[in-house]
This record gives sequence, C-alpha cells and structure tokens, in this order.
Amino acid sequence: MSERRLFSADSHVAITSDHVKKNLPSQLHDAWDEGMAKYDHLRSEQMAGGSLDLEDFVDLDAARHPGYFDSKERLKAMDDDGVECEVMYSEFDFTSKVYQVGEDHWRECASAYNDTLHEFASIDINRILITYQLPLIDIDFAAKEIFRLADLGARSIQIPNFPSEFGMPDYHDERYEPLWHAFEETGAVVAHHLTVHSSLWDTFRRDPTPQKGIFTALPCFPLAETLQWYMLTGILERHPKLKLVFVEPGLFWLPGYIRYLDSRMHHHYDFPGVNELPSTYWKRQMAATFVHEPEGVELRHQLGVENVLWSTDFPHPVCNWPNAGEKIVTQFDGVPEDEIHAITWANGARMYGIQ
Repeated sequence: MSERRLFSADSHVAITSDHVKKNLPSQLHDAWDEGMAKYDHLRSEQMAGGSLDLEDFVDLDAARHPGYFDSKERLKAMDDDGVECEVMYSEFDFTSKVYQVGEDHWRECASAYNDTLHEFASIDINRILITYQLPLIDIDFAAKEIFRLADLGARSIQIPNFPSEFGMPDYHDERYEPLWHAFEETGAVVAHHLTVHSSLWDTFRRDPTPQKGIFTALPCFPLAETLQWYMLTGILERHPKLKLVFVEPGLFWLPGYIRYLDSRMHHHYDFPGVNELPSTYWKRQMAATFVHEPEGVELRHQLGVENVLWSTDFPHPVCNWPNAGEKIVTQFDGVPEDEIHAITWANGARMYGIQ
C-alpha cells in the first residue's frame, strides 16, 4: 500500500456488447447487432486479413483480473495498490461504432452505452471516474447528453479525435459552440484518448513486421492535428474554461512540437482569434497522461509539472499495476516530493474535481 494519495488518469474496463444490450429495449437489439456487425466488417476490410494478438495490447495477467470486468473487484485492486481514484476508459470504442447504427436508433444506443458505463462506476463515482463516450452526429443531443451525464456524476467525456473521419466538420465549426458551452458549464473534462486514424490502416496493411511494429508506433502522431485544431482556430481563446486531456499520446514529441507551434506565431502565419501562444493554451487548459515513459519525468518542466498526469493504464502491457507505489519510487527517483505529489495526485484531482 502506497503512503501517497495516488490518482491514475488512465486505465481500462471491459464493456461488452451484451452488457449494453441489457440497457437497450429488446426491439432495438437487432439494430444494435447489425451496427456492430457492420463495424466489424469495416474493420476486417481495413485490416485486409491481418490481425493483432491480444497480448500486443494487454498484460494477460492483468486482463484476467476480475477487476477488469467487475467494479467491486476493481475497487479491491485499487485498494491493494493504493490508488484512490482512477479515470477509466472502455475498451469498447463506441465513438467509432455508433456511426454504423441505423439513423433512427443511434441515440437510444448511445444512451444505453453510457448507462452501461455508469452502472460500472456507480459503486463509487468519486473513485471510479468512468469516461463516457459522446457521438457528435447531432450536437443538440450531444449537449443534452453532457448535462445528463453530469447529473450522473460524469467528470470525463470522450469525443472523436478526428470528426472529419465521420463526415462531420472539424472542431472550429460554429455548430460545436453548444458543445463547448456544455463542457464549460458542467466542468467535465474533454477526453481525447489515443485511437487509430483511418489513414494508418494503409500502413497496417503494408507493415511486414510480425507484430505490426511499424503501425503500432504511429497512432500518437495524428494527435498533433487534434492539438492544433484547439490551439490555432480560437476554440480555447473563446472557451477559457474548457479542459482537455490527451490520453496515451506519447510525451516524447510534445515539448518540441509545442515550441515549434510557438515559433510559427512570429512568422508570416495568421491565426485569427488566437491571442496567445500555443504553449499558453497548453499550460492553461490541457494535460497529457503517461504510464512508464521516462519522458513523463524528464520533460516535466518543459511540458509543465501541472500538465502531466500519471496513470496505471491497467491492464495494458506497460501498466503500473500491481505495486504502483513501488514503481513510482523507481520512476521518480531524484524528483522533489512536491512534484511527485503534483503528478501522481494533485494535478488529476484538480482537473477532475476531486477533493
């Protein structure tokens, strides 16, 4: 048991299609199943007969732990590891799958999915900080869903990293203004978890390495586009209370990239409505998680000590579970205690509103 208060800003839970269907009227089960089958077919086409083994994405011992599926067991695992609060993400990426559900039924399916996430978290919503998922097909629905989820205790809501992949405008478009206002009013964190940009499936198909090692090293880099959309189109200038977290982005590239964006502000580029340096928006409104990257410690001052969030990433291969406290001692060797406290507790507690 760690003597420190620990806040993990990223871990995972296994939510299945059957779980969701329990919260969905039976007359909509066929629509749900058809949508999931369409998504599976699309992914199969993208992978062109290729595959990725489970052990490439999860620690098999951790994935067998009952806390991956059961919230009571998850709290026990957190207690054993000294983790007081944990932001959790479903392995079931509904923000991608929802677009394959029929136009007449996706709203009910989206609500049922979020209700399923709430069931997992409801045992203790102040410790299990489940991240809900928000389709953006209908912005009025999305804004209302933010308020509904906030009433359920939501502190974190995931939206697509690349809305253009789904035929929607990018985030500078005025249609999203009600969305940003709802996030600001409720205080919920906008979550951008690492996902695979559709363009990378071409790399997947061409990758000759046995575990698709070229492909699996690339998903973090498209997040540079998402980052810029917020910083350089005026979204964060117009919405100074908006809070964003980038989850599993890989920290090694971020400081240099943000410095690069700053440097362009002094050249011939024009960014209407942007009054601050990108680094100012980063430090004021953004944060990034890390697991066992040395960069999470080495680059903490370049990124901003207050903008770095430690995580267990249970049950992925490099997860800090079990024995998180012991691993922190090794990870943060030589780091002042106040900075360790900030990264492993205070930053996350502040961002997600935990006392």
